[in-house]
Amino acid sequence: MITETSLQPVLIAGQWRAAEAGGSFRAENPATGEKLPNEYPISRWADCNAALAAAADAAPLMRAAAPAQIADFLTRYAARIEAQSAAIVEMAHLETGLPRAPRLAEVELPRTTGQLRQAAAAILDGAWALPTIDTKLNLRSCLEPIGPVWVIGPNNFPFAYNGVAGGDFAAAIAAGNPVIAKAHPCHPGTTRLLAAEAAHALAESGLPAAALQMIYHIENEDGLRLMSDPRLAALGFTGSRAAGLKLKAAADATGKPAYLEMSSLNPVVILPGALAERGGEVAGEFAASCLMACGQMCTKPGIAMLFNGADAEAFIAAVKEKFDAAPPAPLLSAGVAKSLAQSVAALQSAGARVITGGTAKEGPGYRFASTLLTVTGTQFLAQPQRLQTEAFGNATLCVLVADAAQAEGVIRQFEGNLTGSLYSNRGGSDDALYTRLAPLLRTRSGRLLNDKMPTGVAVNAAMNHGGPFPATGHPGFTAVGFPAALRRFAMLASYDNVRPNRLPPLLRDQSPNPTLWRLIDGAMRQGNV
Repeated sequence: MITETSLQPVLIAGQWRAAEAGGSFRAENPATGEKLPNEYPISRWADCNAALAAAADAAPLMRAAAPAQIADFLTRYAARIEAQSAAIVEMAHLETGLPRAPRLAEVELPRTTGQLRQAAAAILDGAWALPTIDTKLNLRSCLEPIGPVWVIGPNNFPFAYNGVAGGDFAAAIAAGNPVIAKAHPCHPGTTRLLAAEAAHALAESGLPAAALQMIYHIENEDGLRLMSDPRLAALGFTGSRAAGLKLKAAADATGKPAYLEMSSLNPVVILPGALAERGGEVAGEFAASCLMACGQMCTKPGIAMLFNGADAEAFIAAVKEKFDAAPPAPLLSAGVAKSLAQSVAALQSAGARVITGGTAKEGPGYRFASTLLTVTGTQFLAQPQRLQTEAFGNATLCVLVADAAQAEGVIRQFEGNLTGSLYSNRGGSDDALYTRLAPLLRTRSGRLLNDKMPTGVAVNAAMNHGGPFPATGHPGFTAVGFPAALRRFAMLASYDNVRPNRLPPLLRDQSPNPTLWRLIDGAMRQGNV
């Protein structure tokens, strides 16, 4: 049971205990700029070490747990979150400034509990583990738990990406691994409430209490030390490119996987026929996508490419009007506001022209004027790296290209992104140009969209929420969508001539699930061998 004290406890080995703290912090209400009352510890290495030890002890117990038991935990946890939704939503609202409804209560919280239940369904089915059987050689393989996973969530999704409840957590637990979660300093109270429900659900399901450890914050050097520790098996990270690359370097030095979601501009390419046909409609969609959650979405369109001319100028004027008409919502923190101002200044120094916005807004909390910038294709090609500075928040850049050849050149300079969107004429007048440009954009984005903005991320098996560097650290995996997301936190285990009673249930001749698909002697089959 959590008690209200001056310094909130950490969760290690199933116990809420005082931290070995080297300092403390308080979250802020970004809508007002005021500090919130609870104080949270900045843990020393002793807490990290204890969390690693507990997770290492829990790893063999999690590996031995039946899929039904892990699924029971995930579904119980989802139900407990829903039962405590009012308190959890209120805390998240205070800590992030995001609206209670519809964003937190009606969109993000159901997505979070839905993810937990989808992960449960995936492990009950078993196909996520890719069971493969060769009867002639008596050689069998499947994916198995990798070991303790460190999950670091971002500031912009207090539920759906939270270290103790989000997609990485669900995937790591479902794959049979214990989790060490680090709360984000922007919403530690929300994480504490979620962790409390997770601890109760672990006890109810009979899983080891140390399947989850939670600490609030640590110093950078302790984070790199934790990443390098041999007891840790993998990392799931969502955050800045700078922090992600430091963690990846530590992971690479010790030969362990680090799955990183970092920066993405999510380019939107609007072809001439689409602009002529429905430029005003697309401008409305673009503005709404850019300003959703004040631009603090990982799939916000941070850059658009248009073909210069009267239609493009009308599009920019329409977007400016919508930007000016929408009062800016609070940014998530003082740090986000400062970084956004620096990014806009960097784009300007590289030659971008401010059409509207560009400055902080007076008033309570942390706000920035919705900002639209433009450059020519020639300017972009002269400084593509500087003009792809990520402006996390309500700012976006439009690149005006002269012709198809310049458009090709611009797309070839795009960094890797989570998404790439192409708008084309419904009557087919852009088809030749689409055929020329789409293959280039395809290789620079994890998800290619036609005639829609990228900010909607469906949580289903076909979704890829990943992409080439620097959007992620590995283009072959997704952070959203089950069963694929589970496979990040697994190792391939092969069994050569192992006796039948010693095989994992997934690899025995008798199938543990009559609907399970297994690759048997080169063919996908259901049923027994």
